[in-house]
Order: sequence, then structure tokens, then C-alpha cells
Amino acid sequence: PAPRRKPLGKMAVDWVGFGYAGLVASGGILGYVKAGSVPSLVAGLLFGTVAGFGAYQITRDPKNVWLSLIASGALTGIMGMRFYNSRKFMPAGLVAGASILMLGRLGMKMFEKPHKS
Repeated sequence: PAPRRKPLGKMAVDWVGFGYAGLVASGGILGYVKAGSVPSLVAGLLFGTVAGFGAYQITRDPKNVWLSLIASGALTGIMGMRFYNSRKFMPAGLVAGASILMLGRLGMKMFEKPHKS
């Protein structure tokens, strides 16, 4: 049988993951407001939503990092290339840096031993 998950109220909420998702989504909104960039809006909301759902999954099951890993990995590559080509910290460098930090955090989470409760 599938492992039973604890109710949401008794789990540690992935605040860092939700914060990262908010950063990504708000960056897309800001890109649209400042520059009228529809691609920024769509990409920001799409990746922000995926990262937010990934944070929700980690909150429910700390070992379920795959969706967050995919979102932060894709953004590391995409925004890392944009930063490399433009040398502009905002927004590409900021998102690439935050995404690299998320990748490191998720990598460490994959190798954590489960805590007894």
C-alpha cells in the first residue's frame, strides 16, 4: 500500500520553495508591467505555478522534490544563458542565482535521512 502522509497541519511547510515560486511569478508580472513583455508574464506565471506546486508536494512529502527540481533546473539553464549573454543581473542573474541555490537545496534534500516524529 501507498505510504500514509501526515495531515498538512503537522508537516513543515516548504516556505523557501513557496518564496522561490513567488519570486519567479512576480518577476514575470514585473516584466510585463515594466516592459509589456507577454512572454515574461506567461513564463513567470507558468514556472511560478510549477515551482509553487512543487513546494506544495515537498510540504506533503519531503522526498518528493522532482517537480521543484525540474522547474529550478530549467530556470537555471534558461536564465543562466540569458545572464551569460546579457551580463545584466536583473532579472536573469537574480533568477539564475536563486535557481542555483534551489538546486543545491533540493539536492541536499534528496540525500537527507528521514526524521522520526
